[in-house]
Amino acid sequence: MNIKLIVVSKTDTPYLQTGIDEYVGRLKHYCDFELMVIPALKNMGKAQPAEIKEREGTLILKQLEKVDTVVLLDEHGKEYTSVGFSEYLQKQMNGGTRTLAFVIGGAFGFSPAVYAAAQHKVSLSQMTFNHQMVRLFFIEQLYRAFTILHHEKYHNA
Repeated sequence: MNIKLIVVSKTDTPYLQTGIDEYVGRLKHYCDFELMVIPALKNMGKAQPAEIKEREGTLILKQLEKVDTVVLLDEHGKEYTSVGFSEYLQKQMNGGTRTLAFVIGGAFGFSPAVYAAAQHKVSLSQMTFNHQMVRLFFIEQLYRAFTILHHEKYHNA
């Protein structure tokens, strides 16, 4: 199965980028993984959040293929334990999902068009996290899920 993670704007905090790079490297052992970074919008200083979400949404949708199973990382999504998330991934693989496309929106979230394109929503927590931190947290959980599926020692539960 192919997995892609689509994010809005580059990660500009070095320690987060170091962690992301570490787990992206580890993930390549388990799946075809691609991190797709949509460039930050320019000249949006006076724009309203709805306009920013719409413009980001258009760019997100351009990265998706019709056959992709789209999963938004969203505060209103389903919460999983790490084992539960690994089971979700296993169901997607068993169900013949070719490409699982996870999407982390920008600071204001997603446009209605992006919500309409999604088949699933996942929440990492009821807490709110910086959208750049979520990248590291999610990629680590994705890696953890694969180690659980392969019965490896990384996950100690």
